[in-house]
Amino acid sequence: MAAKRVRFAKRRKAAGLSQEKLAEHLGVERSTVVRWERAETEPQPWVRPKLAAVLEVSADELQSLLDDVTITQSASSERMNYMLEHPSSADLVAVAYLHERVCQLDERYDKVPSTALLGPAGQVHGQVKFLRENAAKPRVRRALLQVEAESATFLGQLTWDVSQRRDHVAPVRYLDEAVHAARQVRDVRAEAYATLRKSYVALYGGKDPIEGVAFAAAAAEVAENTSPSLTGLALLHVAEGHAMSGELKACEEALKQAEAQFDRVDGADVAAEYYTINEFNRLAGSCYLFLGLPARAEPVLRTTAGGLGAKQKSQAIALGNLTLSLIRQHKLDEAAVSLHQTIDTVELTRGGGGLNLAFAAGRELREWRHEPWVQDINDRLLALMAAI
Repeated sequence: MAAKRVRFAKRRKAAGLSQEKLAEHLGVERSTVVRWERAETEPQPWVRPKLAAVLEVSADELQSLLDDVTITQSASSERMNYMLEHPSSADLVAVAYLHERVCQLDERYDKVPSTALLGPAGQVHGQVKFLRENAAKPRVRRALLQVEAESATFLGQLTWDVSQRRDHVAPVRYLDEAVHAARQVRDVRAEAYATLRKSYVALYGGKDPIEGVAFAAAAAEVAENTSPSLTGLALLHVAEGHAMSGELKACEEALKQAEAQFDRVDGADVAAEYYTINEFNRLAGSCYLFLGLPARAEPVLRTTAGGLGAKQKSQAIALGNLTLSLIRQHKLDEAAVSLHQTIDTVELTRGGGGLNLAFAAGRELREWRHEPWVQDINDRLLALMAAI
């Protein structure tokens, strides 16, 4: 596999140095600098103080630049196979390869059924843990722990999806693994996100708003000084937990606190992709639905469902909630259209949240079960159940 220390090379260029000039300053060959930038070797201890001075960075910043390895050719190779056979030889290039695999699988999450991702994700997670348990270099073990926190969180998400949100034990076990790994390397973002995922299991799986609020509030506290996006997302689930308990005032206060986090988000927030106005509106609409206010939920969910086209699993949840808000207002023609759209999306992704809401909407149509249009919907739901 091919790799590169992109940030290291950028720092060299920012200092106005070619590879030849940097080598000249340090008294080494140009090929040595090339190997550093290709992540094939690392600078020896004796040259690091001078290298840091030439690049105008601290020793810690230099170490961070050297630890940041990017895979430029992600196909597996004999080198990766060798490291799995000789795990004590694992290096940062192997870590970068495994991290890239986790990212690639995560990018497919909203496009394919979770069942298609579970096997590959489990394989990568197993390789990460195996190398981490056997790696000889402390820096490599630390980097593998960071990847392990991400892969365990993703695997918890997938196992819960595949069980249609019925199995709560296995997902929480993976999420606990993620929290443990994140704490060992003080990765507060990963810890907060895994803790937030535990709130999802409590809220939507265990139907326990008290436990769900506790996990979401803990995630917000962990993320507060690091990621406004994760803080905002966690506060949204605090709001939803209060809504599930019928606590309107507490719900709206949490929504207000969550909305205020948008003003704090900047380009340095690595979790910004998780916290968008569409995500805010999707959860706000869900809150109003739990509070028995379908008329307030409807316009928010309608707007949100239209804006979530690229995130099909989230879109299915928004459409499912929109359908429920319409049914509860007896807007049956519109509810039928929305429910068909929900089923269309769920057929593509098999997302657990959207799937459960589609069936919930179907149950709420029992009053009209003899109507031909309801029978058509029930036929589609039965076909969907048979295909799971």
